[in-house]
Amino acid sequence: MYLLILGVALMLLKYLEIGSVAGLSWWWVLSPFALAVAWWAWADATGYTKRKEMEKMDQKKQDRIDKQREALGIKPRRR
Repeated sequence: MYLLILGVALMLLKYLEIGSVAGLSWWWVLSPFALAVAWWAWADATGYTKRKEMEKMDQKKQDRIDKQREALGIKPRRR
């Protein structure tokens, strides 16, 4: 996400010819987009994205269980 924001900011600065970015080549300005594509390809190929999604779901599940136990008057387990 940060690479996309950086890419959009650099592209806007280059297009409007603001600051030192105006003198940069378009290859340098558009390189954050290529890095973002490489990052997404790596994250999907290695399972990083799916693993983070599963960790988030597991945390939500544990929070829900702890909330229900607290409502019943049972102290929630801590990991």
